[in-house]
Formats: sequence, structure tokens, C-alpha cells
Amino acid sequence: LEKTSIHGIHSGYYKESLPDNKAQRVYLDVAENQIDLYSLKNEAPDTNTQVIIPLGPIDGSPAQTRMFSKNSLDIDLTSVIFKYRPAVNGLPPQLTTDFNVAVYAGWRRDIYLVTSKTDPLGRQHTTTSNCGYDAGFFVGPGTTLISPFTTRNQRADEYNAMVIQTGVAAFIESGIASFGLALGYDHLTTADRRSWIYRDRPWIGFVVGVALN
Repeated sequence: LEKTSIHGIHSGYYKESLPDNKAQRVYLDVAENQIDLYSLKNEAPDTNTQVIIPLGPIDGSPAQTRMFSKNSLDIDLTSVIFKYRPAVNGLPPQLTTDFNVAVYAGWRRDIYLVTSKTDPLGRQHTTTSNCGYDAGFFVGPGTTLISPFTTRNQRADEYNAMVIQTGVAAFIESGIASFGLALGYDHLTTADRRSWIYRDRPWIGFVVGVALN
């Protein structure tokens, strides 16, 4: 999972927030011990404007914080951990944890902070952190229990049926994975869909995702 999460800071183009509330596009060359920052000239990195941001301990440098941001297309493999289905026709609401998986695509914004602090010995230590949020659409297969309860007693036995789930979701990035809320619909693939009490009815769910792109 740690290798799959690729939303950390990597070499590429970013927007840097400046003290006067303005922003400029820059290119960051990220290495293990330092980040090389370049301004752009004709949409390409200008090597004459290199600024070195050390990532390891260094003496005598002033403490500072730099903020960078990036927009991108996010493609995740997601799963709804639980679904809350509202009450239907006087029947109580349900909280279900049936198996499901989906492919999610959305527009993402990441914010990165490169923060340096000075310890009591005068050495500077730099840390990088990021947070992100995005919203988009998902679709994928899942299962649901078909029983007398979910068919208004039109079926006497029980079985697990396949559904196709679709909907919208919003995520917040947290280290390894993304966590968020989803609003979706389930389309039952068996003949019992005509008597299924949740036909064409939305649910709300807690969803997790792991980056694919």
C-alpha cells in the first residue's frame, strides 16, 4: 500500500505560493537529500534560477516554509466500507458491509508543505508533508443480500446477488490511502430487482481508495 500511494512530492511542475498571495509556476527536481527549484522561462525550467532546498540537517540556514500545489487527474481503486440505506416504506434503515469494488476517476488538488525548523544546536531539519482532496465518479461490481426483508416477503429464501454500483464521491488524502464519502445507486442484476425495496434508491457510504495512476 505504501508503494501504491504516489501522491507525495515528486519531480514535476507545481505552483508555488508567494508571500504576496500570488503564485508562480515552478519546476521541482526532487532528490533524496534536496529539492532543486527552477523558475520557468518559455514553459521550461530556467537553470539560471536554481534554488536549492536541503532536506537533510544543515547548519546556519534560516527556518522557512514553502507551499506548492498541483492539480491532476486521479484514478483510484475504491471500496465502500459500509453503506447506509434510508428507511423504505416503513421498514427500518440498514447499514450494510457487503463486498464491493469500483474504479474511481476525479479531479484532484494536492498541497505540499516543505517546512524547515532549527533545533537547539542550530541545525536545520526539513520535512515535507502533503494533503489532497478530490471529487469524481465511480462504477464497479458488488454484492447485496436478497431476502424476505429486502423483497417485501416476495422471496422466501436468501442469497447474495450481484449489483453494479455507480455514484459520486469526494476524498481526502491521508498518507497511504484516500478516505471519503460517497453517494450512489445499486443496480441489481437478477430478476428480483423488480421487487427489491432499494431499487432506484440512493445510499450514503464511507469509501476508501488506493491510487492507480
